[in-house]
Amino acid sequence: MKAKAIMTVNPACCTPETGLQEVAMMFIEHDCGAVPVVENQGSKRPVGIITDRDIACRAIAAGQNALELTAKDCMSSPCVTVSADASFEDCCDAMEKHKVRRILVIDETGGCCGIISQADVAVRGKGKKAAEVVREVSRPAASPASAAP
Repeated sequence: MKAKAIMTVNPACCTPETGLQEVAMMFIEHDCGAVPVVENQGSKRPVGIITDRDIACRAIAAGQNALELTAKDCMSSPCVTVSADASFEDCCDAMEKHKVRRILVIDETGGCCGIISQADVAVRGKGKKAAEVVREVSRPAASPASAAP
């Protein structure tokens, strides 16, 4: 199975200059919790991803005025991408390796054409692999202080 078979196609995208209020409205309009951030709407080349949690943690909890901020102020960058022809296993491996719950799918021009979430893996994937992705992405990374010398 390929990435293009499990991805959510044509996700709503914003640019780094998009205001956070507009991004939050996109979450509501598209019933999602993450929006790819692209260079521009023409190329759709991903430069980051912004989640509802990014806004809560990097703007609201930090005491910032979210109405004055843009996607660039809160987005995670760089974002993890896979090609539309990547295998299901490669998608899962990328999520596990980078400990991310969502990866962006790019087409042959490098433009964002889809997004794959843990939910997509769970719904469309094979049981064992889906469980492995959830386990590995959720596992806390070893902190340098707790790592063995």
